[in-house]
Amino acid sequence: MDMQVYESTNREDTYELGVKLGREAVAGEVYAVTGDLGAGKTVLAKGMAKGLGFEGVVNSPTFTVMQEYTGGRLDFYHFDTYRIEEPEEMYELDYEEYFFGKGVCLVEWPEQIEELIPEGAIRIKMEYDRPEDIEHRRISIER
Repeated sequence: MDMQVYESTNREDTYELGVKLGREAVAGEVYAVTGDLGAGKTVLAKGMAKGLGFEGVVNSPTFTVMQEYTGGRLDFYHFDTYRIEEPEEMYELDYEEYFFGKGVCLVEWPEQIEELIPEGAIRIKMEYDRPEDIEHRRISIER
């Protein structure tokens, strides 16, 4: 496994890291993103959508569980599984079609559905690491 660590000092840094990840993404990748509420997971997802070439508005799928973005270099599927109580609920979304398809998936709160996350998923951990600076994040990416 390869581990990369980034420091983000503001929302723009997090967004730009997402853009970079989107530009480098290849079909079939699943990104599992963990972090506390407000850590920047959705900001990262918005950057990824931009990096994949999507030009429209990207919203958090907190209440819909999944948002689909097409028209870019690759389709982008943004999952927020925070409200999932049982992993079996994902079958109602035909999640396998997305996780094992030709687009790119980003899953916020993957710990809710850990047994469904594919082996080989790219793991991203977003952490507050300076109590005196609430904007500062340590972002670890494990491939």
